[in-house]
Amino acid sequence: MNPLRPLFAILVLPGTVLGLVPYWLLRSFGSQSTAWDGALQLAGALLLIAGLSLLGWCIYLFARVGRGTLAPWDPTQALVAAGPYGYTRNPMITGVLLTLCGEALFFRSAAIGVFAVAFFVVNHLFFIYVEEPGLEKRFGQSYRDYKARVPRWLPKLQR
Repeated sequence: MNPLRPLFAILVLPGTVLGLVPYWLLRSFGSQSTAWDGALQLAGALLLIAGLSLLGWCIYLFARVGRGTLAPWDPTQALVAAGPYGYTRNPMITGVLLTLCGEALFFRSAAIGVFAVAFFVVNHLFFIYVEEPGLEKRFGQSYRDYKARVPRWLPKLQR
């Protein structure tokens, strides 16, 4: 696969959600200073590392196993059920949410926190009404079986 395919999708989608929107929110609404600044920044940094690591792993699996990208205009050709996808159906969104929460804490930004909640709600509805029906059409019974054994958001700790 051409390495520019996933790079373009990463720049457009996570780049906008994790870079441009938080930048704009910080510029527009600023950050709040508290007595807990150091602890909040440390917690935020840890969440950022965890979220970006999970996101990177998912993007790698989409490229290698799924032979596609995270972008709806260039979807995977194969169902990805390996790695974190064996525990939850949407670990990529979880990675983005962890990163947004990390940014909210690190920059002490309530606006980014509100954006993270809105991002989750929109994605939850999108997955129920668009993504999952589309995956059922594309992958048929194999996706229905996967859906029956792997939860949407909260991972099963034992498989």
